[in-house]
Amino acid sequence: MDTTYQVNGMTCGHCVNAVSAELTALPGVTDVQVDLVTGRVTVTSQDPLDTGAVRAAVDEAGYDLVGA
Repeated sequence: MDTTYQVNGMTCGHCVNAVSAELTALPGVTDVQVDLVTGRVTVTSQDPLDTGAVRAAVDEAGYDLVGA
């Protein structure tokens, strides 16, 4: 299952790596693709993800989840 999120504040490769690492650590996540230019993050998971958990992971990386 793919879910796309909008993340604000990413400006470089380190940002992409930080967000990817935090989201990959969530249970059930099998892949994370980050588009630095648009701020879109597509998360592939076995089951639907809890938006609160995704928000917490993005926050832990130091960025902001928009909407959701």
